Amino acid sequence: MVQTITDAYMTQHLAQAESIDFNTLLSSTSPWQTTATTTNVTVGTLPNSRGSLQGGQVISGTLVQIRVPITLPTDPNNPAGVESWHLQSHLTYNVTGGRSYVKSRNTVRTR
Repeated sequence: MVQTITDAYMTQHLAQAESIDFNTLLSSTSPWQTTATTTNVTVGTLPNSRGSLQGGQVISGTLVQIRVPITLPTDPNNPAGVESWHLQSHLTYNVTGGRSYVKSRNTVRTR
């Protein structure tokens, strides 16, 4: 169940990366900056033994996000002025038993 919850979280995160407006993406308030940002996040909650989320185990982790330039309009080797960014998101989380896992989602945005 943890796999399903963390996959859903990262799928939602990827959808945001693929749909964010370019002006917002490049702004100082963007979730993806040119230096890695680290945020503690709550991913979801496992149901308790009665099937309710109340009192269930909380799944939390650390989300690292960064945007890396691929091509920039100011590059002299880019006569078309294309701008491309590689958006990366990495979620590290622990499960019962102390094992640590990482999931990542990446996308390229171009204009």
